[in-house]
Amino acid sequence: QVQLVESGGGLVQAGGSLRLSCAASGRTFSTYYMGWFRQAPGKEREFVAKITWRGARTDYADSVKGRFAISRDNAKNTLYLQMDSLKPEDTAVYYCAASQSSYTNAPWRYDYWGQGTQVTVSS
Repeated sequence: QVQLVESGGGLVQAGGSLRLSCAASGRTFSTYYMGWFRQAPGKEREFVAKITWRGARTDYADSVKGRFAISRDNAKNTLYLQMDSLKPEDTAVYYCAASQSSYTNAPWRYDYWGQGTQVTVSS
């Protein structure tokens, strides 16, 4: 089992940057596929980015490709999301999630979720 705690959200102007962190408890963090998702008011939770166990492979939603970067530090049990060139449409609650068995965009295939961190981008 793993517990996830996100941090790093906040208010930023369009064009700015934020770095989200997701701290994981437990000694098995390195065995989980990890993902970032976001949910804007009135919208469904959507996939943002994912990363394999050792970080050898990453994938992104088309809407963030070239602007966001997912990474992980297994020695620190931490997942990151570097967000650059932020746009107002990036405003949402951002969640990290862990999957024991699936490298997937589907939120229902993730086993553990953090509580979320708010990102607000002003125009």
